[in-house]
Amino acid sequence: MTNLTVKQIQHLKALAHNLDPVVMIGDKGLTEAVIKEININLDAHELIKIKASGADRDTRDNLIEEICSKTNSYLVQHIGKLIIVYKANIKPKILFSK
Repeated sequence: MTNLTVKQIQHLKALAHNLDPVVMIGDKGLTEAVIKEININLDAHELIKIKASGADRDTRDNLIEEICSKTNSYLVQHIGKLIIVYKANIKPKILFSK
């Protein structure tokens, strides 16, 4: 998958609505341990919420770019301190209609 379409993003947003954050980014920022935890959860769930506490908007924007590049994931949505990212597995759990 090269990029997500608008329809795919809408579908993922709907699926993420009831999800709780599975990774929290604290005062130490985006450490290797946090990246590892994000990768573990993406492999397990494909679609996850991340909470970035204590960061201002510019810092969160930089975090999002770094998360997506280091995990090969896609940004689905960013609302306040919540970040929703998606990464398809080899055997996808989330299927998109054509």
